[in-house]
Order: sequence, then structure tokens, then C-alpha cells
Amino acid sequence: MSKSKSSESIKVVVRCRPMNEKEKAAKFERVVSVDVKLGQIIVRNPREAAANEHPKVFTYDSVYDWNSKQIDLYDETFRPLVDSVLLGFNGTIFAYGQTGTGKTYTMEGVRNDPERRGVIPNSFEHVFTHISRSQNQQYLVRASYLEIYQEEIKDLLSKDQSRRLELRERPDTGVYVKDLSSFVTKSVREIEHVMNVGNQNRSVGATNMNEHSSRSHAIFVITVECSELGVDGENHIRVGKLNLVDLAGSERQTKTGAQGERLKEATKINLSLSALGNVISSLVDGRSSHIPYRDSKLTRLLQDSLGGNARTVMVANIGPASYNLEETLTTLRYSNRAKNIKNKPRINEDPKDALLREFQEEIARLKEQLEKRSGKKKRRRRRRRGGEGSDGEDLEEGETEEDEEEGEDKGDYWREQQEKLESERKAIMEDHSLVAEEKLRLLKEKEKKMEDLKREKDAGEMLSAKVKAMESKLLVGGKNIVDHTNEQQKMLELKRQEITEQVHHIPVI
Repeated sequence: MSKSKSSESIKVVVRCRPMNEKEKAAKFERVVSVDVKLGQIIVRNPREAAANEHPKVFTYDSVYDWNSKQIDLYDETFRPLVDSVLLGFNGTIFAYGQTGTGKTYTMEGVRNDPERRGVIPNSFEHVFTHISRSQNQQYLVRASYLEIYQEEIKDLLSKDQSRRLELRERPDTGVYVKDLSSFVTKSVREIEHVMNVGNQNRSVGATNMNEHSSRSHAIFVITVECSELGVDGENHIRVGKLNLVDLAGSERQTKTGAQGERLKEATKINLSLSALGNVISSLVDGRSSHIPYRDSKLTRLLQDSLGGNARTVMVANIGPASYNLEETLTTLRYSNRAKNIKNKPRINEDPKDALLREFQEEIARLKEQLEKRSGKKKRRRRRRRGGEGSDGEDLEEGETEEDEEEGEDKGDYWREQQEKLESERKAIMEDHSLVAEEKLRLLKEKEKKMEDLKREKDAGEMLSAKVKAMESKLLVGGKNIVDHTNEQQKMLELKRQEITEQVHHIPVI
């Protein structure tokens, strides 16, 4: 895959949900039809149809109707983007649309139902399955989760939910959230737990349009760092970042019945979505030298995803009923413009702030300390076995004789030292030729040696535990990451890919 800054367009797909019970009961007409093969959404205005006016037609990269399956949407539209994140690109998936059109269903779905899981849980499976199958690569995966509520940024994983965070910008990495927490995750189960904790802190509330409406924009960020030995013999690190964005619903306040706090929320939501629309317009009209990213927190955070260093997929969600005709047309026009945004994605290689590099260096430093400790023990043991200055002293550290004994050496060394000190202490106690003061002095010396020995042993164990803890956070393909519960998912995925390949290879007659 090219590392050059060749530009590519944002990919835009549209998904139309089925008519809901309220719409059916009110006898609203279905005004949207979907042509999956041609990638078209056709909108018919009943009033215009009566006047013999043609329906409006919009064409996109892909379109999905009310019968579309979550896994088909993921495999066809989102899988290639997540694959590129695993190669070190930045990627963004964001759902846009009116309240109640299925944005959160598309992004999250029904978690415990494999058929109805959304983009986010499917991407979790995708990332960790990929790592489990990789070879000669080391990975570090971490997750962050934030919310933009009434133009304030909140860390959904922080213990202090009243704290508001600030945006900062660096020349090398761009816009970031200062003090945003990040959790290293080693499996699907762990990253799901991180998401569940954040979801409990999200701002949701009922409106006329949606009983559990998202009242905030939420961004779940997965950072995947990968270390691999290059042809130059050096370890090189690639860092891919996946932004999973669930935008709050665009809406007309008269329809949502917004009052008081809900009205205040809706005003802020609409302002930030309006800023997003202005950024999209400025990027595609070709005349603007200034892109108004700074008009809202949302557009600043999505700056790389819109016209910058990222691959981006926008999924526009719409409803089919005549009641929402105007909102549906607004969403379609909005997303139609976004198709023309050009991004310049590139692989992020060897960034200065790679956490994986820090982990590797710290593990190497701790192991060096452990080596020095074990080297001292080996020399003491050799002296005890062969006497001072024996040939055994000439052996290099780490040679085969030592390697064979390393396992038993560790436990035996401390046991022998303790037994030796204990027997010396008994000998002092039983030596009647010693005067009381001398005996007390020698006993105190032995006690101090025993305390020193215990301290040394504890420090060594602490170092070993620290190395193990840090190493456990780094994932190596096929070793420490796929638990048995994921095996079935892997088999299903392989079968799906085989079927897809077979379909692509069917000859056209």
C-alpha cells in the first residue's frame, strides 16, 4: 500500500431503516426507494408527484435498504477501512442523520446477537482476529472514549465525570484532547468492557422522535500500534488510529418537542452539525482558502478525517416515511456533498509518541537489571562450587551451563542462602565460648544479612513481575489473545470470506 500522499475521496454510503410502528399507525406513505445495484436513493414527494414532477435521485458509493444485514454492511463498507488502520493508516467511520434513523443501531447494534451487532463490536472482532493470525509482529492496542455534550468535551472513561477537557494541537500529530485517558486492551472482552463503562456515562434522553436519543456526539478511538523488524534489522512501528463516531441526531425542534434542557441540547447539537456542514461545503466548493474547522469542537476533532490524513467512511441514515421528507432530503444533500471531499491518507511510521516503543525500551531496561542480578548470583554460586579463582570463573554469562541451571537456580539460590544464614545463626547461639556481647553483635549481623537477602529477593521478584505485566500488554500473533469463545467467530468469518470470494469468481455468461 502506498505511503505517498495521494488523495482519495471520502466514501459515502446511505442506509434506510424500515417504517416503524408509529409511522404505520399514522398511515404515512413510504417516499424513499432504494436501488442497491445502481447505488441510488430515489425520493418521491407526494405533492410533486401529483403535479407530474420527477422524483429526486441521489447516487452514492453504496446504498442499503431496510432488509440490509449488519454483517453485509460491515464486510462491504467498513472492513477495508479497518484493514487499512491495521496497516498504519488513520480511519474514521461516522454515522450522520436525523434523530431516530438508526445511527446508534448501525454503529453499535445489538451486542449479544452476532447477526445484529453493529460496526463497533464487529471492528473489535476484526482487529483482534487479525492480530491473532499475524506473524513476527508485536501489537499494542489501546482505547479512549469521549463525548462532546453542549460543546464541552468529557472523558467517558474518567472517574471524575464533572471534569471538562481541552483541545490542543501539535505540528506532528495534529489536534488532540489533553489528558484524555487511554486503556491498553488485550482482547475483545477487555475492549468491550471499556466501551460498556463509557456507555454508562453517555448523555441520552427521550424526545418525541426517539425514546433513547443520543444527546451528544460520541467518539470511540482505537489505537493500534504494530512493531515489525525491517530489512535494515531495526524495529519499525506503525500506528493506525480508528475513530468510531456516533453523531447526535440532526432534528427540527418543533418535531422533537424539545423544551428546557432538551431545547438547549438541541440548539448546541444543531450548531455543531451546522459547523460540520459548513466545513464540508468549504472543502468541496473549491473557492474557500479558509476551512472553518475551529467553529466547533466536533469539526476540530474531525479535522484529519475531513480533508486530512485519514481514510473516511460516512454512513448517512435516513427514514422512509413522508413525515420526515424534508429531513431525509437534507441528509441526502449533505452526504452528497461529502462525496467530493478529498483526503490525503498516509501510513504513520515511527511516530515519536508511540507507546509501544516506550514499552519495548522499558522492558529491555528491566530485563537488563534482572540480568545483572542473576549474573551476580551465578558468580557467587560458581565461587561456592569451585572456590575462588577456579576455572568456573572464566565462563561467560549466559552460556549453556548457566542456561540449563537457570530454572532451578533461582529457587535454590535463595533457599541455600537462607539455610546457610539460619545454620550460622544456630551455631552462634550454641557457641558457649562467645561472651554475651559478642554473641549479640554476631546475631545482629546475621539478622541484617537475612533482611538484606529478603529485600534483594523481593526486589528481584518485583522486577520480574513488572516485566511480565508489561509483556502481557503486548500482543503477539496467535499466542496470548484469542480465547476459545472467539474460535467460532473466526470460523464464521472464514466461511463468509470464502463465500464472497466464490461469488466474485463466478463467470459472467
